[in-house]
Amino acid sequence: MPTDASAAATPPAPQHASGHAVLELERFLPYRLSILSNRVSQTIANAYVERFGLAVTEWRVIAVLGRYPDLSANGVAERTAMDKVAVSRAVARLLERDLLRREVHGVDRRRSVLALSEAGYRIYDEVAPLALECERRLLAHLDAQERATLERLLDKLLREGLPHLEAGTMEVGTMEAAGPPPG
Repeated sequence: MPTDASAAATPPAPQHASGHAVLELERFLPYRLSILSNRVSQTIANAYVERFGLAVTEWRVIAVLGRYPDLSANGVAERTAMDKVAVSRAVARLLERDLLRREVHGVDRRRSVLALSEAGYRIYDEVAPLALECERRLLAHLDAQERATLERLLDKLLREGLPHLEAGTMEVGTMEAAGPPPG
């Protein structure tokens, strides 16, 4: 766990000879995670785009509702970290194709919930194993200990690092000055 001393010891951003800050994208974690995520998503997308005519956002909605049925569109947006407008458009296209069902929530009549239709489940049941195979092939290059470490690190970043990041401000120097999260 970082200490106040380690946070204070964070070196300033390197400067380019031109005097501008240097952001080494090849070492910048958010960039690297984005590249990895995009390339894995595209590999999986290749398995369903032509076959089922689905966009990446549509598959993400199907995947989430296959795992967590009866979510609202906002619930889908939260689970996927996708923009609400993108989710709304994907939901509209999936409803048009009868791949989703929309029903009024049993208790809260003002709220609607989404679930996969039988046709939606047929696509889910075909694509989910392909997605799992892509994950298996990606992780095959890590041994069991490395996979466990990756899981722990990702869980910790989601549980602790992301809330700490989101609680900070984006002013230069402010986040370092804040130090590590309490606890």
